[in-house]
Amino acid sequence: MKKISEYLFLWGVGGFIYYSLEMIFRGFSHWSMFVLGGICMMFFAYQGKLVHWQDDFLRQVIRCSIFVTAMEFITGIIVNKWLALHVWDYSRMPFQLFGQICLPFMMLFACLCAVGIFLSANILYLLYGEEKPVFVRKSILSNSKYKCYNEM
Repeated sequence: MKKISEYLFLWGVGGFIYYSLEMIFRGFSHWSMFVLGGICMMFFAYQGKLVHWQDDFLRQVIRCSIFVTAMEFITGIIVNKWLALHVWDYSRMPFQLFGQICLPFMMLFACLCAVGIFLSANILYLLYGEEKPVFVRKSILSNSKYKCYNEM
């Protein structure tokens, strides 16, 4: 039951954040973006827990960016093409695919993924007592020329 609570909470937080960002920057959103934001936040936590938060942060960001972009494409095909709800259209953006995904927004989503990974990891740690996330490994810092890092 604890796992259901964790993922339901993460889904709500992710959905709220993504929906809110769209409202702030676009002036409107769609309920499907709440669902998508929640699914992405759950994935951020899932992938981190799977590797015990030990993968390099950049690797996690890349992994999550690929996932988010794939989900954006799938959601776009369903919501925009099949259901014709016209929630978004990237057809005028550079490096786009069927107007559903594009490189500039993929880069923006990568930044949001970094925030989401950090947030989901710390929510699980602080609220649910899960494993403490480690985003910078001591082995990297031990080779540092700065004394304060070598004493960690």
